[in-house]
This record gives sequence, structure tokens and C-alpha cells, in this order.
Amino acid sequence: MGHQRIWTKMQQHFQDIQVCSSCNCSTDLQFVSLFEGFLEWAISIGNSVNGFPLLVIEISDKPGEEETKPAFKYIGNVHGDEPVGRELLINLANWLCDNYLKDPLVFFFLYLHRYNLAKLIVENVHLHLLPSMNPDGFSLRKRGNANNIDLNRDFPDQFFSLNDDEDSRQPETRAIMNWLRDIRFTASATLHGGALVANYPWDGSEDKRTKYYGCPDDDAFRFMASIYSHSHYNMSSSKEFLSGITNGAAWYPLYGGMQDWNYIHAGCFELTLEISDNKWPNSTELPILWKYNKMSLLNLVASLVKTGVHGRIYSSVDGKPLPGSITVSGINYTVTAGKTLGDYHRFLAPRDKYEVVATMIGYKSKNTTIWLDDGPVTLDFVLDPEVSIKESVVQNVYDCDCNSKSTQEFVQFLWGAHLEVFFILIVILGFLLFLFQRRAKIKVPTSRQLSGSKKTVEV
Repeated sequence: MGHQRIWTKMQQHFQDIQVCSSCNCSTDLQFVSLFEGFLEWAISIGNSVNGFPLLVIEISDKPGEEETKPAFKYIGNVHGDEPVGRELLINLANWLCDNYLKDPLVFFFLYLHRYNLAKLIVENVHLHLLPSMNPDGFSLRKRGNANNIDLNRDFPDQFFSLNDDEDSRQPETRAIMNWLRDIRFTASATLHGGALVANYPWDGSEDKRTKYYGCPDDDAFRFMASIYSHSHYNMSSSKEFLSGITNGAAWYPLYGGMQDWNYIHAGCFELTLEISDNKWPNSTELPILWKYNKMSLLNLVASLVKTGVHGRIYSSVDGKPLPGSITVSGINYTVTAGKTLGDYHRFLAPRDKYEVVATMIGYKSKNTTIWLDDGPVTLDFVLDPEVSIKESVVQNVYDCDCNSKSTQEFVQFLWGAHLEVFFILIVILGFLLFLFQRRAKIKVPTSRQLSGSKKTVEV
């Protein structure tokens, strides 16, 4: 489908769900600048109860292609009566496309830098924007979808048997879950209204009590939430939430939420962002809300390539990528590398030392220690098979049935006049094997250097 057809379809889609002017909320989504270049792609990940497509704007210098870049997603309008996120994501898409070739001075989490933030994101992150997860709820101006179901309570839960029957889930929920089966997102955030705070896992507690209940990556999540809060105009100065961030269960426990499901089942670090005290503000307030949230939205995406450890996993035999796993000692969480490219992206809080371990079934694991300071680390792993080809040949000889008649005859044949020829063939085979392995190691490619990387390591 061409860009013009996609644009027309998206315009018609959002025109269909516009409500009367008395709602006081802007519905002018301004898609025009999105399709002036080659940075965008629009896809439908499913339909709402009433049949409206859930359209995603994909922004990258290679939209529609599988890349070794980390993927990030923003989802707005999860609750139909909270439309601010829907509007801000459209503004974000326009800003990135309009500023891709410009050179603004930007403020990144307490540091002043001169670099093109739009270009940094477009060329180093695969960004996906879903402006409205709940178009039916928006058109009805109510929290739930057309079936009056709260979509942020419709996901499987880790503590209680909720929503385990996939057929009983809402179509919008199933669309999100299927989407994350197709794409490995490194991080994510959903945009809500009614408060001003950056919320991180866990959202619930095992005993349903209101208390701090942190996940294995609590430090990383606190850092993520702080990036958004401190980049915001006034979120970090909140009197209700220290530094403008909160653990979900410490605020109020909820179950069946999308945030925890992302982290547990999709390998995606997701925040829940409450971006405006007023759920449905007057349209005249939208420019101010965009101004207050713009740098937070940008810096959170940029954080994927400004910190953490990134790399690829290869086989030492033929240099091909491996879909292995990455763990960090002391953190009970596993990140899976891509099946095709073997790339991984592990978000970590900076200014600390980490032992990173790469594993793959059938291969020997490898580990190395890194110091993560103010920039990211590119770390590639080259794994050796658990049983080498030479060992396999020797093992096959030892494992043979030496009592069989045919085997005895073969041994007698080898120890006969053909023994010298046999040894010459073994020497030639070993030499060819040595050359092949050396060539494979030389041809192992290096991963793309991430912007701002302090160092590259290969183990």
C-alpha cells in the first residue's frame, strides 16, 4: 500500500471517530507532514470492537525492514476518555519528520548537548506510535472500549488467574499481544491522564496490599522514569510523588495491566505515564501540554541508544548470528536476541558495573564484565559449540561398535597396506578444517556503532 493510500485511510479513520465540537478536544491530527519524506510507514495491527483499524505510525530511516536497532513504542488513548496522549503522539511524529535534517540544541536528562535529536532517533531507533488503542472509547468519550471493558485490566496477570482465556480477551488487547509477538520492543510507554507522574513496575503486589513492590530491574526502571520526569516541565517537582516517579503497587495496586505483561512476556521495559492532571482538557491547552511533554517524549526514546549494553551474538563456526539469550548477574531477567540478526538490547541504569552473560543452546556460554558510565557499550559475543567438529569425529570413533564383524574388518583394512593413505587424508582434512575455521572467524561482522558509544567489546 502506497503512502498516499495509507494517508487517505488514516485520515478517513480518524475523521470517522471525531466527535462534535462540544467535546472541546482537538481532532485535527495533521498527518500531512508525515508523508512528505521516506521516514514513515503506517500499518494496522488489528481492529477495535466496532471495526476501526488500530493504525501504527512507524518512523525509521528504514521503515518496514528488520534492523539491528532497538525498537520503541508509544501507545496513547488506552482509556477512551484520556485523549491527550493521542494528540501528543501525532505532534511527536510531525516534529521528528520536520526536524530530521535540522540541528537543534537539546537538553538530555540534566546535560546540555548539541546534536540532532530527531536524526539520532530516526537513524538509531525503530520507533512505533499507536495514537489510539481505544478509538471506540474515544468516540463514546468513556474509559472502556465498546464492550465497556477497561483495556488496562484485560491482560494476563502474574499473580492471579485473570484473562488467561485468549478467546475472551478484547480485540484491542489481542492486537497488542500479537503485535509484540511479531516485534521485539526494547522499551515502551503508554500515555494516560488524570495525574502527573511516571509509573513503573510492578503494578500489583502478591497480597494485594498497597506497598512498594519492585521488579528485578527496579534500578533500570527508576532511571527510565526519572528521564521522563526530569525532562518534563514540572513533573519532577511533584508534591505528591517524590521526583515525579512512583512504583505502581506503592501508588495503588492493579491487576491485568499492560505494563507488567510487557516486561514479563514480551521482554519490553514499559512505563505508564500520567501526562496531564485533566483527563479531557480544552483544546486550547494542547499546545502547552505538548510543550511540557515534548522533551520527555524525545529523551525517553533517545535513552535507548544513550545507555545500556547492545550487540549481537555469533557462532564461531560459521560467523552466523545466533538467537541466544543475555542475562546480567544478580538480575533475574533474560533478554532474547533476534532470531534473524542475533541482535540484543539490554537497558541498564548507568554508573555501575555489570557482568553480562551470553548463552545459546548447543554452545558454550561466555561472560564479561563491563562498566556502564555515561554512554552505551557495544558488546558482541562469539560463542563456541559445546562439542567441536574435531571432538565429534573422535567421539564417533570411540562410540562405534567395535565388536561387530564389519567394524573388525574395517580396522584390519586400515592397519593393512592403506594405513599411510588414511593418515595422509586425516592430515589434509585437519588442515582444511583449520583454514575454514580461521576464515569464518575473520568474516564475523561487527555490529553498527551506536551513537555516543564509549567503547566496543567482542568476547
